[in-house]
Amino acid sequence: MKKKVVLVQDNKDILDIMDEVLEEEGFEVTASLTTEPIEKIDEIEPDVVVVDDHIKGKKKGSEVIKELKSDPETEDVSAVLTSTSNDLPQQAQDCKADDYIEKPFDIDHMVDVVKKNS
Repeated sequence: MKKKVVLVQDNKDILDIMDEVLEEEGFEVTASLTTEPIEKIDEIEPDVVVVDDHIKGKKKGSEVIKELKSDPETEDVSAVLTSTSNDLPQQAQDCKADDYIEKPFDIDHMVDVVKKNS
């Protein structure tokens, strides 16, 4: 049974790279440049959600994660925040993310974080 990852990033190139690498590692990936998959989280039932803080849309990634974590239905889904922010560890803690990946990231590290949290 494949582990499922919802991947939301602000940059198509980064999204494509992460998608490709995680699929090679055996994950079933739902990749998007918007938060649309998060709205269908009940249907997708991911093991882990990886969200960039600077996504296009009304909310920041940290707000999306905070909402997931404050909803009893989705609080158990692992959430990983990605960002170029120097303040990322604090932001991740504040929104109750399970982990974070600083950008620019090392591919192996990104895979390790997703595996560890899935």
